[in-house]
Amino acid sequence: MEMIQYRFKRQSLLFTLVAALLLSACSRDALHHQQIYIFGTLVDVSVWGPDKKQAGEAIDAVAADFQQMHYEWHAWKPGPLVDLNVAFSEGRSIEVLESLLPVIEESRQLYLQSDGLFNPAIGGLIDLWGFHSDELPVGPPPTAEEIAALIAQRPAMDQIFIDGRLVRSGNPAVQLDFGGFAKGYAVDLAIQRLRSMGVEHAIVNAGGDLRAIGQRGGRNWRIGIKHPQGEGVIAALEVEGDESIFTSGNYERYHEYKGQRYPHIIDPRDGMPVRHIASATVIHNRGSVADAAATALVVAGVEGWHRVARNMGIRYALLVDESGTLYLNPAMKKRLMIDGEMPEKVVVSGPLFEGDVE
Repeated sequence: MEMIQYRFKRQSLLFTLVAALLLSACSRDALHHQQIYIFGTLVDVSVWGPDKKQAGEAIDAVAADFQQMHYEWHAWKPGPLVDLNVAFSEGRSIEVLESLLPVIEESRQLYLQSDGLFNPAIGGLIDLWGFHSDELPVGPPPTAEEIAALIAQRPAMDQIFIDGRLVRSGNPAVQLDFGGFAKGYAVDLAIQRLRSMGVEHAIVNAGGDLRAIGQRGGRNWRIGIKHPQGEGVIAALEVEGDESIFTSGNYERYHEYKGQRYPHIIDPRDGMPVRHIASATVIHNRGSVADAAATALVVAGVEGWHRVARNMGIRYALLVDESGTLYLNPAMKKRLMIDGEMPEKVVVSGPLFEGDVE
């Protein structure tokens, strides 16, 4: 898992808005659009309906919120999360910002639901692999002995204890890095902010991961899905009401040394980069859940993704392996709008939940 930004993971199945949505504010159809550079990526905020003044004020409020989140959740630059990690390493309790508590609590719950495959407590491993940097890592990867030493300490989210605003951990190896779900959490807060300011129809698209509410002029928002190997668009889908679409992928952020590429998504069970799965894409009504689940499904791989998706309440899921084979459940297949024939290398299996038709 990686920090919010800087890495902001993946875009293996990078979601892009249709061309009309990416245009600047258009008074003809009351679409207002603004880009915000934050978390090391461009965040597109598109609002339908309000007048220019109301839309501008709402988007400005979202931008200010994003700046605050960037400061509070950064895993290696001075700030509240770094202070918390130092306290963990020294065996101290520390009083944290009230706004940080729900982030810790929700990430702990998602850790449990994912059987530990989404584990924000492995910030030490992320750092060991060189991903606590704004730049791609250089030099040799960590040794097997270094990795084994951290894995032996078993850092986990259920080793964090909260008493009011006091937070502690009995394991000094616990180091929080919220990159595996912070973008989803941030997008949820952005949608909450927009709604509080009277916006009913909008998309917040953070570097390809997004949440959409309402519609655009009576039509569903339509999203294009690009192939992780850059071979055009796999399909499109329409966002129905209030949904988040998130992807975790292993090809945009990596550690390369002597021709060997080590993807940035780390398996918390063995401390090694995840291979074989190029990306996982999920749909859920909450961005934080979709974000964490996409990470967990990449780690779970072809053998385990059904179980983890069910545990995390994910009804729609799509994985792509390194050979380009698509793995999806029937409910997700129904959502995809494909121009022409379904790709040849497709494995449809499921259903994930009772009542879904296979």
